Amino acid sequence: MTAVIIKGTEVYNPEKGGAVDLSILDVQQIFGRAGRPQFDSSGEATLITSYDAYQRYITKLVRAVPIESNFIKQLPDHLNAEIVGGTVSTIQEAVQWLGYTYLHIRMLGNPLAYGIKPEEKNDDPTLVSRRRELIVHAAKHLSATKMIAYAQASGNLSAREMGRTAAHFYVQSESVATFNEQMGSNKNLSNASLVHTIASASEFQNMKVRQEELEELEKIAGNCPLEIRGAGLDDRGRGLVTSATDKAFLLIQAYISKERITSFTLISDVNYISANAGRIARALFEMCLKQGDAGSAMKLLRIAKSVDNRIWWFQTPLRQFEGEIRDNALLHLEKAVSSEYSGLASVTSLLDLHPNEVGSLCHWNKGGEKVQSLIRMLPQFEVECRVLPVTGSILKFHVTLSPAFVWHGRWHGGGQSFWFWIENTESKRIYHHEQFTLTKAKSASSFAIDAMAPIFGESGQFVVKIISDSWVGVEQVVPISIEESQLPKQDEVLTKLQDLTPLPTSALQNAAYEKLYPFHAFNPIQTQLFHVLYHTDSPVLLGAPTGSGKTIVAELALLRMKKLRPSSICVYIAPLKALARERLKDWQRRLGAPPLNWNVLELSGDTHHDLSRLERSDVLVCTPEKWDLLSRGWRGFQTGDAVKEKSFVKRVGLLVIDEVHLLGEERGAVLEAIVSRTRFISRTLQQSKGPKGEEETRIVGLSTSLANAVDLGAWIGIETESTCTSNRQGLFNFSQYVRPIPIAVHVQGFSGKHYCPRMATMNKPCYAAIKDYAPTKPTLIFVASRRQTRLTAIDLISYAASDEQPMSFLDCSQDYIESVAENIRDESLRHTLTFGIGLHHAGLTSADREVVERLFLEGRIRVLVATATLAWGLNLPGRLCIVKGTEYFDGKSSRYVDYPLTDVLQMIGRAGRPGFDTQAFAVVMATEDKKNFYKKFLYTSFPVESCLQEKLCENINAEIASGTISTTVDALGYLSWTFFARRVKANPSYYGAKSSDDDDVEEFLFSTVKDTLAQLDESGCIVTQPNDDTAQVKSTPLSIAAASYYLSHRTPKQMQFGVKEGRRIVLKYLEEETNSKVSDSLKTTLSSFERSPGIDEVASGWLLYTLCSTHEFDEHPVRHNEEHLNEELSRSLMWGPDMTMLLSGRRSYNVEIFQDPHTKCFLLVQAYLQRAKLPITDYVNDTMSVVDNIPRLLAAMEFIAGQDKEQPGSFELLTQFSRTRQFVATKSTPQSDPVLLLVGAPELTVNKQKTSNHTISLREIRAMPRATAVNTISQLTRLDKKRVDVAITTLFRLPLVNLNKCAVSHHINKVTGKAVGKLEMHLQMERQRDKADNEVSLTILLGSYHQKMLLGQSSIRIDRLGKFDVVRTVEFDWNRANADGGAEGGRMIIRLLFDNIRGLDAEMLISLA
Repeated sequence: MTAVIIKGTEVYNPEKGGAVDLSILDVQQIFGRAGRPQFDSSGEATLITSYDAYQRYITKLVRAVPIESNFIKQLPDHLNAEIVGGTVSTIQEAVQWLGYTYLHIRMLGNPLAYGIKPEEKNDDPTLVSRRRELIVHAAKHLSATKMIAYAQASGNLSAREMGRTAAHFYVQSESVATFNEQMGSNKNLSNASLVHTIASASEFQNMKVRQEELEELEKIAGNCPLEIRGAGLDDRGRGLVTSATDKAFLLIQAYISKERITSFTLISDVNYISANAGRIARALFEMCLKQGDAGSAMKLLRIAKSVDNRIWWFQTPLRQFEGEIRDNALLHLEKAVSSEYSGLASVTSLLDLHPNEVGSLCHWNKGGEKVQSLIRMLPQFEVECRVLPVTGSILKFHVTLSPAFVWHGRWHGGGQSFWFWIENTESKRIYHHEQFTLTKAKSASSFAIDAMAPIFGESGQFVVKIISDSWVGVEQVVPISIEESQLPKQDEVLTKLQDLTPLPTSALQNAAYEKLYPFHAFNPIQTQLFHVLYHTDSPVLLGAPTGSGKTIVAELALLRMKKLRPSSICVYIAPLKALARERLKDWQRRLGAPPLNWNVLELSGDTHHDLSRLERSDVLVCTPEKWDLLSRGWRGFQTGDAVKEKSFVKRVGLLVIDEVHLLGEERGAVLEAIVSRTRFISRTLQQSKGPKGEEETRIVGLSTSLANAVDLGAWIGIETESTCTSNRQGLFNFSQYVRPIPIAVHVQGFSGKHYCPRMATMNKPCYAAIKDYAPTKPTLIFVASRRQTRLTAIDLISYAASDEQPMSFLDCSQDYIESVAENIRDESLRHTLTFGIGLHHAGLTSADREVVERLFLEGRIRVLVATATLAWGLNLPGRLCIVKGTEYFDGKSSRYVDYPLTDVLQMIGRAGRPGFDTQAFAVVMATEDKKNFYKKFLYTSFPVESCLQEKLCENINAEIASGTISTTVDALGYLSWTFFARRVKANPSYYGAKSSDDDDVEEFLFSTVKDTLAQLDESGCIVTQPNDDTAQVKSTPLSIAAASYYLSHRTPKQMQFGVKEGRRIVLKYLEEETNSKVSDSLKTTLSSFERSPGIDEVASGWLLYTLCSTHEFDEHPVRHNEEHLNEELSRSLMWGPDMTMLLSGRRSYNVEIFQDPHTKCFLLVQAYLQRAKLPITDYVNDTMSVVDNIPRLLAAMEFIAGQDKEQPGSFELLTQFSRTRQFVATKSTPQSDPVLLLVGAPELTVNKQKTSNHTISLREIRAMPRATAVNTISQLTRLDKKRVDVAITTLFRLPLVNLNKCAVSHHINKVTGKAVGKLEMHLQMERQRDKADNEVSLTILLGSYHQKMLLGQSSIRIDRLGKFDVVRTVEFDWNRANADGGAEGGRMIIRLLFDNIRGLDAEMLISLA
């Protein structure tokens, strides 16, 4: 038997401020410990209590009493939490929510206990009126305390900043009311007043001031740095403790000061204070921060950190290194250097002293070095701030933060949080604030923060503050001078929309053209531009809102060009591949069909066309990068590329730049390079025709409304400075409000520090917006990621189901939508479609996307949740457009950043498309701190600034490689064609120029050119003479590689290093094979080329590792927590996170490597080759983005490797490039057998490679008669007959190459005097029809016998079917081939290598005699 004794039932509760009886539930719980089952057969419990409580306990133990609800006491706080969480948004919803509580159950069961009369219960059985009364009373209370906004007329409830903060920090509404009363409009409260305000919180008001505590409280007051302001003073002039607030005020300080307290009740009260004071201080800090009150926010953060760390803000920050520095040393240190608020600056000044001096200063002779080492661990940054004037009244601050401290795991943990804000020192107002977290992985690199602030006349000094969220005294204040910043002039020119009669399509005066348009008249904007577009060749810049019919404007210019110059080409530049695909589909359907039959081609990262097709094209739809790459070679590179190969570039008669305002965004440098080069080419061709020639290329720019349209127009060739009537002809800049369909935009703010929870709180407002604005009309919802599309759709379905209308978004029969969903591959989309909600993102197959687009366009589904790229890519109509979140994850900075305003406007513009709607609505859901920004600036036209400076090295290098620039003067001339040069003149401070004076601008541009050429010289791209203003600049092979393959100017040098190491690695492994073995493997007839899998694996692994380590993948995203996924993935891959496993045979790496984007890329490439399972779906899209770039990067690195032909091993390394391309193309590893990769047997790859010992090659099987090949495949794979037939069919679609005749000769080059060898090969090709009729590339390599040097190379593109002969001549270095021909001399190796087929490579040894 187990006995339990309760000795006394009174316990001290600091929250109540005194002793309270144990509740009967606690007593019963304790009694339950007596006689536990499986241990005892009986138990005994004894309760010892006071006589007064005896009868009460006996009654409750003998007779069970229902538990009543205390919910009413804190109903306002709980209601506020539900409003903040998005559960409740109206009084009606709040009444319904209250019906789910235990309070409602008890009110129904025991109404009298809650003041409900019987007749009231009879009249209202569910107590709806009583619940409404309680809710309304609580809502009024919350509204009075400024925690919510309560519209009594409509019953709507919405959260306010104070309510959000109170809910987040669990602060009671009574406390918020107290804070409002005490702080009010006073912005200059002292530290003592703020601590007193914290002590006034209702959480502390139940504390009692006992007589026996007064003596100790007086002692505490004497040791406190902040004086109490009580109702009276004692005989020594100190404040008296007369209230709970005074007591809490002292105990907060006692806790921070680590006072020794003896009273039991005070100890309990201090423990209660310690658990709540920091939380309340943080709540007050965030309230002041969001109100922009800089002074109070700073003081409250100091107080909060002091409570958390028990260190005063005026003490040295070194106290936080507990146990590292002696107490007396800290005291001497504080006396010597510390001041009230500059603790960090004071201690960092000690780094300027000698360690012995520091030791002497703190009276710790041997501790100087240790003190300095600890100072270096205090979190701080090197801060660089650039002031970029945006307009005459708005400044942009670009702040670069570079961590400048030593990271130590013990003191810094996994991450450190900091507050960043920009403050006006005169008004004490915070214009921008944000919190960021620095991890150890990011502590070695710089990052930037951008912020905007308005200026009003003579604004005061601005300062940047960086404050640690946890380290006391770690605060940095960096003053920002704006006196030297020259503000740009406001020059916004808006075009008035004329009241014109809509122009009929018959004005085209061409029946074929008129058939293009299903309508009978152009819209007002098109009518106003018609004459300039269709009857002149003037450049045109159109700024108008989305949905204004800008595409037809471009078409009018295209129709004029084809009418006057039928052989000319139109190039249409679309900002995204999705938009290019949409335009291609539309124009191929309309322009590519009879009667026009124009040849419309797409050029993007996903497409490839040979030059002959480009020459025959009428319209090219391109992405900016693709056209930039093509147009770079318009006159041929200096390596000898024929100019005629890119002659179609000179035939471009019309260049249409869609969304030209993106010039100011990240990819804007590419657009600027395109237009600048186009104008340069056009002017060059014009001058070649004489002084009266006209520019060959007309430029049409399409944009949203612009603030600096004149600058942009002048740059594309519009005359803006003449006084004739043609001045500004072609410049049309309409207001944002000139929309064919009027739109109402609503901006909503949402709190929450973390992205995903904040997105979740937006789902119910999304549902409410659909019900309010478009209950039966199509709705578009834009989100930032594929994951958010799925989560948003699921929540919308849940809300519809809770309204008992689960199919409210579906406008077709259930049978029909289920039949459509059966063919959908994506599981999430298949589920959401049946409820009328579609998903649209890059992770869907093209077939799934087309089904979703069709269903939405037909109105069968009413809601489409899409990633933001849809705003640019598809023309889908929507009555309502919801921008759910204005942030996206930026892989470069590894954090969430805001969308550019242009992107938000583009999304909004999808609402109310002409021809579909008569009205439109948009809802922008942003973070609470960005709400006012979007309200103010959403329809404010900001000037478009140039981004060329960031990519100037790449652009200058491309022009040097093509021969356009050969001196520094040429480089300056090139810059004069750019938009960058114009904006430097108009807004010099934005770019770093001294002023807009011509001399200062010229000096700045010259300095920019000089710095750019110096960077290119350092990266090995050019050769130039230093300190010579007219120096000649020449391109190098690295320059050609960067320009030809669209690389960063720093990447070729990395590749060059990879090539050098690659040759060394290949030669090392080849040396391990005996000379006799190598000799025996080479035959004098063409035979299969096979290489040891070990060499293939190491060499290809190194090449892929080098490519993944280049600057091309610097910005590949590594999202939150993906480093753990990378580490887990690496364990299942063949090579691991780096080359250690391949080169040394052991896995050894630092775990921090998994946060590196290059490591992630290398892992994804391995997973692709190995066909490994990826941890999450995001990695699928990441893998494709990496793998899509590998062929281009391989080709660039191969080009660089080909420049070092004379190096030993260059022949073997060039061979390995083709082998690596084969692995990527066939999605296989070096260890897998090519025979088993045939269609029909892919699953046998892994198992078979372990057991198969056959030596027959795929080439040998391909050369067999079909019947023999069938038997051979059957024996090797043991497949059934059906699958063998499939494998054989696939095999015989592969090309077979045989050598009919080979002749070697040589001659003396009369120019160089060198002996040049010539190998003439007569090849017989055999290829059956392939389903896709894909082209196949064959590379021919000639290598020296002994040192494996590259002698010559060529390539053949096999695009014909059947049997045919090809004669190919390859020249090589005759002397080197003979000198390195081995012991017998006069021999070289020939290899025929396919770029995308494994197992068909061949080689032979040929004599030069």
